[in-house]
Amino acid sequence: MRWENNWPEREARPKVKKLSKEEKAAIQKSLENGIQTSPVLTALHYRVRSARGRFYYEQYLPDEEGFEMIARVTPLVTPENILLLETEYEKGRWKEITQGEVGGIINALSGDTKGTFHGLGALDHSIRVAQKAKREKLAIIRNDQGAFFYADSESECGECGVQEILFHYFEVPIPIIAEPRECYAYHRTPHIREIDKERKRILVAFLASSEGGESFGGTGLYLEKDGVWKIFTIKPNQSQTITSSLAWLEKRDWKAW
Repeated sequence: MRWENNWPEREARPKVKKLSKEEKAAIQKSLENGIQTSPVLTALHYRVRSARGRFYYEQYLPDEEGFEMIARVTPLVTPENILLLETEYEKGRWKEITQGEVGGIINALSGDTKGTFHGLGALDHSIRVAQKAKREKLAIIRNDQGAFFYADSESECGECGVQEILFHYFEVPIPIIAEPRECYAYHRTPHIREIDKERKRILVAFLASSEGGESFGGTGLYLEKDGVWKIFTIKPNQSQTITSSLAWLEKRDWKAW
């Protein structure tokens, strides 16, 4: 018996448009300007590099003393003036995020809230709102029940999320808020678990739900130590409280999990 090959044909990759020097320079300049207008991308030290007809977003990682490739942008033959934004999920294998003109690509990158790139899109938006109002930060109030909300109802930021609380209320720097990167990459949502009275230590759980409804994730302790904000990932069975987390860190000579 002869088996017929009924495998679906592999979808053809979009054709890369060959750019003139002027076109390439114009696109790169626009992408770089997009970084400069984004508080989050600027703080996370993003840059754009061109190679082999494409453009690559890279982020500088101080701990690793080098740049990590975040995404690539490909100019397409058709439709005209459309760019393809992708991320690499395996070596040499790419996943499409969106297609659009330069502005759409920049918005997809800076406004990311899922963790595909950084997960700080809501924070980026809130800082832009503050800048538009000529403020350094937005005013956030904590009520007697421990809930946080914006003092200005006209802030247009919507719900006051953990990232905005860390930045506007506790004044944690953006690069520290962006950690742990692995939690955002796995689309885990931050939840504040505990805050100390001095407002110098914030225990945050990063949670996701399984198909069965069970929660799982990790825990990070944001703390101001020697005048500098830091983030430490805590071993799950030691992360119930700030006290237990600190005791565990001290035993490990302040080495994160």
